[in-house]
Amino acid sequence: MKRFSFILLSWLGMAPVALANLPAQLLETQSLQDRVDAGEIPPVQQRIPSAPRLIRLEGDEQPGQHGGQLRLLMGKQKDIRQIIVYGYARLLGYSPELRLEADILESYEVFENRIFTLRLRKGHKWSDGYPFTSEDFRYYWEDVATNPELSKGGPNKLLIVQGELPQVEYPDEYTVRYSWSKPNPYFLPALADPRPLYIYKPAHYLRQFHASYQSEEKLKQMMQEFGKRNWMGVHVSRDRPYKATNPDLPSLQPWVNSTYPPSDRFIFKRNPYYHRIDQNGRQLPYIDTIAVNIVSSKLVPAKAGADESDLQGRYLRMDNYTFLKTTAKRNNFDVRLWQTAKGAHMALYPNLNTNDPVYRKLLRDLRFRKALSLAIHRYEINQVVYFRLVEESNNTVLKECPLYKPEYQHDGIEFDLDTANRLLDELGLDKRDDRGVRLLPDGRPLEILIQTAGESTEQTDVLELIHDSWLQAGIKLYSVPSTREVFRNRIFSGEAIMSIWSGLENAIPTADTSPKDLAPTSKYQYQWPQWGAYYETSGKSGEKPDMPAAQKLVELNDQWARALSYEERVETWHQILEINREQMFTIGIVNHVPHPVVVNNYLRNVPDKGFYNFAPGAYFGIYRPDTFWFEEARR
Repeated sequence: MKRFSFILLSWLGMAPVALANLPAQLLETQSLQDRVDAGEIPPVQQRIPSAPRLIRLEGDEQPGQHGGQLRLLMGKQKDIRQIIVYGYARLLGYSPELRLEADILESYEVFENRIFTLRLRKGHKWSDGYPFTSEDFRYYWEDVATNPELSKGGPNKLLIVQGELPQVEYPDEYTVRYSWSKPNPYFLPALADPRPLYIYKPAHYLRQFHASYQSEEKLKQMMQEFGKRNWMGVHVSRDRPYKATNPDLPSLQPWVNSTYPPSDRFIFKRNPYYHRIDQNGRQLPYIDTIAVNIVSSKLVPAKAGADESDLQGRYLRMDNYTFLKTTAKRNNFDVRLWQTAKGAHMALYPNLNTNDPVYRKLLRDLRFRKALSLAIHRYEINQVVYFRLVEESNNTVLKECPLYKPEYQHDGIEFDLDTANRLLDELGLDKRDDRGVRLLPDGRPLEILIQTAGESTEQTDVLELIHDSWLQAGIKLYSVPSTREVFRNRIFSGEAIMSIWSGLENAIPTADTSPKDLAPTSKYQYQWPQWGAYYETSGKSGEKPDMPAAQKLVELNDQWARALSYEERVETWHQILEINREQMFTIGIVNHVPHPVVVNNYLRNVPDKGFYNFAPGAYFGIYRPDTFWFEEARR
């Protein structure tokens, strides 16, 4: 059995740290001292686990001091969930080097990618001081996930392997075991996700809302109090750890929301029972509170430039960079350029499932998709929109990815009007109207309506340049902006012919990362929404793929899931990447687009360079914001 034990991982190298290397003395957090003196909470020695996670800060990261309030700007009330993303306390999570490591867990063991033994830290407590034990895992599995009233659709699909539910065991108070007869390579990454698969719940808190533990009379009172029609509605409304809308819900995150919605200002306070410490014996997080101010998303760049945020990446774009750099000179912040980790900052998505039979046939012809790509002047887009700061690319893995090959990025992206026109002529699109626009077989002009979510002037600028170069190939482009909901509905319904959206979400995968985003597996894949819906509903909705290359991608995705060796997964990944390169199901434009990040000049331990990406990365999460700290002037 191969064992992955990451007990007390250090900051650099993530090597195991012996208990003997723990600090000799723990330092009480100053802002908690009054509560300790009043007997409201125990001293720090009794609040942390017996084997806390030691974060050793060295090199560019230095041990910090407690105190201060971090100000953030968010565009919508629901964005407070980003604090759960940024906090990034998970059973196990990714390091900055994208290695999986135990976090809330003390260690874990994996056998044949199908038996997972999870070991908890003794003495670990929820934010209200109640012990965190295997009972919280039992409650989730037996009272929530497999309860037909609370989970009408059954357990999360990531816990089902070819129709098989896991066997879940609780050998003791600090051990949980999930077992399947076949491999489940999705399990551990799901636990480490920015929006994690929660397989534990604060049982001591949620039992009061559960019919198995509460009297019918009390349940009726709560239904009236919370305005719900049944006890399940009450339970669900109280149990939203990712949304952070219930301040009473105990948490394991570094900061816990203390403000009841609705509000235009939310305060997240430090978790007194958090499980991480630094090498000087200070319990993390360093920062006492996070203040989230809700403003119009359109105002975020201006307010960030007016020094109203201490750490801002959300709602900022490269077209804000010049303004932010100018205002940084007179306000107290720095503007850093982090790297996005998407396969393409923007990509065109030909809808292979569009309702229009003429366009459907055309879009499914590889020659047409290649012609569209060759008629895009990516160098011009790079120069005009991005000041030569980005790379022209297909929608594929980045060069930082261990699976990268140059041909994945570069094949078919050169600006070649001669070849594009020749391919279009071969397709029988050799007749034109008096504007020079090619005619479809049914006599209509070749006019492509590209659906956009209308959220970015940057998209508009890129589409205008594509419009100009496509027109030279006899293709007329129209941009159709709408709300995100309408945008998606047009794609799902087949009304859309083509759309523009960001590319591959995680473009720095390893062979152990699921390749599902490159195969028809979800309706949210805008190049084949009906095929994706067919896969994710097991044929209950959508359409079965009828293109051989798409069918092969589905087979390879399933093959990856069954693979037992790393070498098999590498080979499967390359086959999937090669099919996507050859078939050009999506048309990438540029990648490696920098993302501006505003950082207050008093804030320490925020990297100068980093990846700003939801998954993997949790935006700031993998750089551990619990270790960010303020100089004395802001504490």
